Amino acid sequence: MVRQWLGGGANTYGEAEDARGWSMGVSRLDVFYRRLLLTKLFIGGWGKPEDLKRIFEFRKIIGDREKCKSLVPKDYPVYINKTEELADCHVQEGFFISPLEHLVPGILPQEAIKARFQFIVPKRWQKNRPVCIHLAGTGDHFFWRRRTLMARPMIKEAGMASLLLENPYYILLCVTLLFLFNVYYQRSLTDAAHGYRKPRDQLRSSLKNVSDLFVMGGALILESTVLLRWLEREGYWPLGMTGISMGGYMASLAVTNWPKPIPLIPCLSWSTASSVFTTGVLSKAVNWTQLEKQYAINSRYEEEIIKLLEYCGADSFKMGPKLLTNVEEHFHDLSKDHKLSVSQYTRVDGGSDCGGARDGAEHLFSLGNSVGANFETLPAALSGYNTHGRKTDPAECCRPSLHKESISFMKGVMDECTHMANFSVPVDTSLIIVVQAKEDAYVPRTGVVSLQEIWPGCEVRYLKGGHISAYLFKQNIFRQAIYDAFNRFCVKYPNLQ
Repeated sequence: MVRQWLGGGANTYGEAEDARGWSMGVSRLDVFYRRLLLTKLFIGGWGKPEDLKRIFEFRKIIGDREKCKSLVPKDYPVYINKTEELADCHVQEGFFISPLEHLVPGILPQEAIKARFQFIVPKRWQKNRPVCIHLAGTGDHFFWRRRTLMARPMIKEAGMASLLLENPYYILLCVTLLFLFNVYYQRSLTDAAHGYRKPRDQLRSSLKNVSDLFVMGGALILESTVLLRWLEREGYWPLGMTGISMGGYMASLAVTNWPKPIPLIPCLSWSTASSVFTTGVLSKAVNWTQLEKQYAINSRYEEEIIKLLEYCGADSFKMGPKLLTNVEEHFHDLSKDHKLSVSQYTRVDGGSDCGGARDGAEHLFSLGNSVGANFETLPAALSGYNTHGRKTDPAECCRPSLHKESISFMKGVMDECTHMANFSVPVDTSLIIVVQAKEDAYVPRTGVVSLQEIWPGCEVRYLKGGHISAYLFKQNIFRQAIYDAFNRFCVKYPNLQ
């Protein structure tokens, strides 16, 4: 039995929200920081239709734990190429080839094929040899931040090792946030922004295509499996996974694929990424002009990709406007830039039918025009022809509903590849402790199925405040949740090694 790591409980985190996870408001600080974002997301558009098709087909496999048992061999090769000794720990750096390159060849950019990690091991173990894998959060480009704010304190507080995996690609929440963070901790911006797996054609830290996020998720699921099996071979126990913001979401995806009980501590993440990019403040950073242009010009998105969307939960875009009221109430005071009106939504007759996606964008439910309806006339060179070289109606390319259709399509593809209900339920949900910010404007919980509904038995703890303040200053609470989840595992499975 391991010793109890720093006891604590849910009451520390404030009052619980209702079962649906709907919050009472949004953080003004979150809204302010979003306005400082210097670059746009998805400037390249949706990604190639061929790539989306390959990703969706692979999602059907990786979303089913039983189908994935043999995807990653138990002896998958992992290499250590550097070791450094610090006062209280050994820091090992290693690498391996991402299994996604073998399973879906060519889908990863060349720079992201080699997965790199850092392993921080205490010189003295307090009890057993526990290891927690930390997936990178938004703007966490290398290892320094996780090593300084999570791994090193965890060695001191609990004698727990940490393995830090670098994400393929990476997303930056806000350049100013990164700057202030590193000024606060006396680190240079250049040092903190270093990352090996960033594609050369990616501007700063903003994902170029929507499909890149799905590729990242598939890669991290498989790479986490590689690392968990390697740690098992090396005799470490117990093992768990965590992450903050995007890292918490990716850790959740990875655990859905693991065939054994495992502690999971996702922080500042929720059940789907669709709300982040359609109704959260980050939706203002999405390059909707480019997405709308591609959606209008290339009919394959509307005619082929929509038919492949299978997610059919209560918050699916196929369910019609039943979520409209909650979305509008939640974002009424978000900012002056966010204008919501019932008249801006496209309604769907018989929208409760989930027998598969219907043809045509007119059947899509627009979750919310939270980013403003700024319709721009397409260039003459593009508006007259589609991707197949056939003449199109310029008026169709600039149709007033195009913006709403694009938002709906975004929700559809995001839910298909990122909604937790589209993946297997973790083996033991009682080992999951979710830490959420009550006023999180980056990860909206309004109008989406809660993790408690998808994973019955998981615990959700709520922090006061928003995403930014929690991300910067609540690392100690995240660590406490990790200790609690590991303790819970050791009590319940003392002999599961």
